[in-house]
Amino acid sequence: MNRLTEDEIARLHLLSSIEGNSTYWTHQVQMYGAVEVVDRLRSRSYEGSKHAAERISDRLESTTTEQLLDQLGDAFLLTPKSPDWPIRLNDLAAAPFGLVGLGIREILTSIGDSIGIVGTRNPTNYGSKIATEFAVALADRDWTIVSGGAFGIDTAAHRGALIVEGNTIAILGGGVRTIFPSGNDRLFSEIATHGLLLSEVLPTVPAVPHRFLIRNRLIAAISKGTLVVEAAHRSGSLRTARDAGELLRPVMAIPGPIHSPTSEGCHRLINERRAELVSSVDEIMELVGPM
Repeated sequence: MNRLTEDEIARLHLLSSIEGNSTYWTHQVQMYGAVEVVDRLRSRSYEGSKHAAERISDRLESTTTEQLLDQLGDAFLLTPKSPDWPIRLNDLAAAPFGLVGLGIREILTSIGDSIGIVGTRNPTNYGSKIATEFAVALADRDWTIVSGGAFGIDTAAHRGALIVEGNTIAILGGGVRTIFPSGNDRLFSEIATHGLLLSEVLPTVPAVPHRFLIRNRLIAAISKGTLVVEAAHRSGSLRTARDAGELLRPVMAIPGPIHSPTSEGCHRLINERRAELVSSVDEIMELVGPM
């Protein structure tokens, strides 16, 4: 059984009871600490309907610490008090209470040089090839490749890093034991063995649409910069790019054929000057090199 501190146990309860990206509850934890916030919720000191406090209190009462530790299993809990906590996450308005990890934890010690590579789930051959090539070249330079584990560009980016035995991190919309999409089970197994899976929810929590949008901010925050390879006009990847821009992280986009729907999002980012056009790894290094 995992041996956790009082603060870690409290944060585990918060992860199980509160959806991520809540500015209000993040501020409460920052002001009073996780232990006191959990105690207040259990004693129902918060207004019942405000910020879903009543529902959160109900969830806390229905779950024991032993149940949460059983769910955690051989995964590990990472909190802002952990020595290997990625400090860039603290730049978020709603930083996570903690993260659940599965894989090589030591990768976090070199997370300083990391780049997010995101894009469409339905890429062209051109997009997949570019994502793989850029991931290979960046991983060869000891950069950690961060993405979301989805089909398409995410998969190509992770595989590029794995090909050269580089570091890669998949930040998931569900738990680290909940494989989504299920067709990527082999990729997730490889990342859990040679890289790192991270999530803002407990290991068995299912992936649902709104959690993918919530997790996008984590990809943007943990990375020094974000590269969008291919993205349609309406794409979750553009949300990641927006999150990165709000954090003043470099946003870069790969140009594509002018008639290609999968490049519309990238061209829009470039045209609106919300992303720098890049066509080589050297150009990326000029934007996200040593700071």
